[in-house]
Amino acid sequence: MNIGILAVQGAFIEHEKMLDSLGISYFEIRKKTDLCQKMDGLILPGGESTVMGKLLHELGLFEVLKHKIEEGLPVLATCAGLILLAEKLTNDEKVYFATLPVTVKRNAYGRQLGSFHIDSEVKYVGIEPLTFIRAPYIENVTEGVEVLALVNDKIAGVKYKNQIGLAFHPEVTESPRIHEYFIKICKEQMA
Repeated sequence: MNIGILAVQGAFIEHEKMLDSLGISYFEIRKKTDLCQKMDGLILPGGESTVMGKLLHELGLFEVLKHKIEEGLPVLATCAGLILLAEKLTNDEKVYFATLPVTVKRNAYGRQLGSFHIDSEVKYVGIEPLTFIRAPYIENVTEGVEVLALVNDKIAGVKYKNQIGLAFHPEVTESPRIHEYFIKICKEQMA
């Protein structure tokens, strides 16, 4: 198994450390030739979605990754990654991959000072420590999108086909269970 991690900006190193702890091989996606490697799953980390979106296009990564996601490549998208996948953004006209049929509100919990931590239920995983950093939330889902987590009556996590979109950062906690759940989806896709 080999997981590609978008590493053009943002919190990709934390995901790498989590995969290291699980003994899962990965590679960083920084340029188009990186996409020649076998990839069984993709992680879109938190960071600055506008910068990531711009770099995805400038580095020639966007179309290849969008095609792979549409073809069913499992994706774990956290915070800015969720914004990259969203079909609609309520407070931004720009959309990116638009492969996840949800409406997301960027920076919905406020600026950096609005960041918070809470323990909450995540479907298929259990009670998890959830860290929100300048986080979005999901305002609306369409049919076929499964809600994985609710926090303060807001949708904080969803699953659609092989795409997992999370408003929070599981990679900054000590719990590997969300990454384990993602790896399970990758293995099922490989079978």
